[in-house]
Amino acid sequence: MTGLPNTEALPAVGWRLLCVDDEPNILSALRRLLRVDGYQITLATSGEEALSIMAGQTFDLVISDMRMPGMDGAHFLERVKREWPDTMRLLLTGYADISSTVDAINKGEIYRYISKPWEDNDLRLIIRHALERKALEREKARLELLTAQQNEELRDLNANLELKVMERTVELRQAHEKLKGSFLTSIKVFSNLIELRGATLAGHSRRVADMARKIGNKMALTSADSQDVFLAGLLHDVGKIGLADELLAKPVPQMTGDELGAYRKHPVKGEQSLMALDELRGAARIVRAHHERYDGQGYPDGLTGQEIPLGARILAVANDYDGLQIGSLSVRRYGPDDAKKLIAEGAGKRYDPEVIAAFLEVVGKLDGSVAGELALSAHDLQPGMILSRDLLSRDGVLLLSADHRLDAGLIRQIREYVRAEGSAMSIHVRPSGGGDEKTVAR
Repeated sequence: MTGLPNTEALPAVGWRLLCVDDEPNILSALRRLLRVDGYQITLATSGEEALSIMAGQTFDLVISDMRMPGMDGAHFLERVKREWPDTMRLLLTGYADISSTVDAINKGEIYRYISKPWEDNDLRLIIRHALERKALEREKARLELLTAQQNEELRDLNANLELKVMERTVELRQAHEKLKGSFLTSIKVFSNLIELRGATLAGHSRRVADMARKIGNKMALTSADSQDVFLAGLLHDVGKIGLADELLAKPVPQMTGDELGAYRKHPVKGEQSLMALDELRGAARIVRAHHERYDGQGYPDGLTGQEIPLGARILAVANDYDGLQIGSLSVRRYGPDDAKKLIAEGAGKRYDPEVIAAFLEVVGKLDGSVAGELALSAHDLQPGMILSRDLLSRDGVLLLSADHRLDAGLIRQIREYVRAEGSAMSIHVRPSGGGDEKTVAR
C-alpha cells in the first residue's frame, strides 16, 4: 500500500468514527485502514445497531454501506442527519443503483459517496477532507460566538462614546452618529479574519486592543483618539490575511530574508484594507505605522520619534507585549514580568519613553522605578516635567505627591525651599507625557 500524498496530516487524536456494514470483512478492512491514522473506530453491523450505539456516544463521522438487511444506508443516514446533524456522513455503495444513491444524497445530505471496492488512499483523503470541513464548521461556530460577544462589548463601548460625545462638541456628536451606522458591520468584517489562520493568535487582537486603550487612557487621549487606538488594536493584523500559514506560525527571528520582506508588507496592506471606510481611516493610519520604531529603524516608512502617530506608538508597545508572550516575536515565550522588562528596556530606542511610562503604570512598575526616570537637582528642573516619586522634606513631610506636573511657579518654590534648607535634594522626575498627573491651583 502506498502512502498518502505529501500533505500536512490533520491531527487525528480525538476524532471518533463509526463504520456500519453488514459484511464483517468490510468492517475489518476499514478498521485496519483507518487505525493507521489514529482515529477512534467503532463498528456496527446494521443501521439499527448503529443508531443504538449513537444514542450513547458522540461521533464526528459515520461511514455506512448502502445495501444492508433491514434498514438500508439511505434511511440510516437520513436518521443520522435528523438526530445528529453535526455528524459528517459518508456512503459506501457497491452497486449501480443511481436512484438509491440520489435518495441518500437528498435525504441524508451525505458529504460524499464512495464506490466499492475503494482505493485506500482516496478513502483516507476523503475522510480527512470531511473532518477538515467539520473542524472549520466548529471554528466558524466559535468565531460567531466570539463575534457576538465582541459586538456586545462594542455596543457597550458605543454607548459610552455617545455619552462622552454629548458632553463635548456638536461636531463630535455628529461624527459619532455617522460612525454608529457602520461601526459594528466594519468590525465584524475585519476584526477576526487573521485569527482564523492560527491557534496562537486566538484572542491576540482583543488583548492588544484592551491594553492599547488602557495606555491611551493613562495618556489622556481624547475619546475619538482612544477609539481609533482601540479599533487599530482589533484590526492591526488584518494585513497578514494573505500570508502563508507556515509564515504566520513562524517567529519573526526565524524568518528568512524573503519571508521577512513579505511579512513587513502587512502594515501597508492593513492600511489599504481599512482606508475604504471613512470611519476607520484614523485606525488605518495607526495600523500602517505600528511597526515604526522611535529610533527610526522600523518599517514601512522609517519614521522617527514624534513623526510616528501617537496611536501607533501606543499600539507598538501593546502589540509587542502580547507578542512576546505568545511567541510571535521570539523563539521562546516570555512570562508577563519578563515581557514587561523587555518592553521597558526598549524605551528611547524601539519605543516612546512617554508611552513606556504610561504602560508601566498600567501593568505595574519595575522594582519601584519608572522607565525614563531621572534624578535631578532643583536647579535642573524644567517646566513640564512630572514628579515620578513623592517629594519629601528631610523630616519626611510630604511636599508634593507623585504625578504633579511642574510649572515655573512650582519649580521656583522648590528651589526656594532647597535654598532655605541649605542642603542638596535629589528630585525624581520623568518627561512630560500626559496621563493622570496632578496640578496645583494657584
